Amino acid sequence: MIQKLKILPPTIRDKKRYIAFEVISSVALGREDIISMMLDGSLYLYGACGTGNFEMWVVKLWRCATNNVKEHRMKGILRCRREEIDSVRAVIPTITNFRGKPVVFHTLGISGTIKSATKNFIKL
Repeated sequence: MIQKLKILPPTIRDKKRYIAFEVISSVALGREDIISMMLDGSLYLYGACGTGNFEMWVVKLWRCATNNVKEHRMKGILRCRREEIDSVRAVIPTITNFRGKPVVFHTLGISGTIKSATKNFIKL
């Protein structure tokens, strides 16, 4: 007899929050680059144990049009645990360069769902 794993009911699951952010850089960035910058910044600030507690992940990314050819803008949504939202917000401004090139991260806002983060902060 095959036993299935039971899914946790919503009341027991960890609550998530979604942080809308914007990245401005002089080089084109990919999803893997942004994930590695977030994880490296978190590891530098909080160490491996603290970073593991955040359960941080980049959910979505959008490329934004710019007037300047040398400037690349992206907007995205980062998922993390509700209890760690302040710690994750502290990591974002510490990311200032990527492979020797300057990078600027802005936090646009925090939401409880991906849909409302996209609607209120990303505004596509």
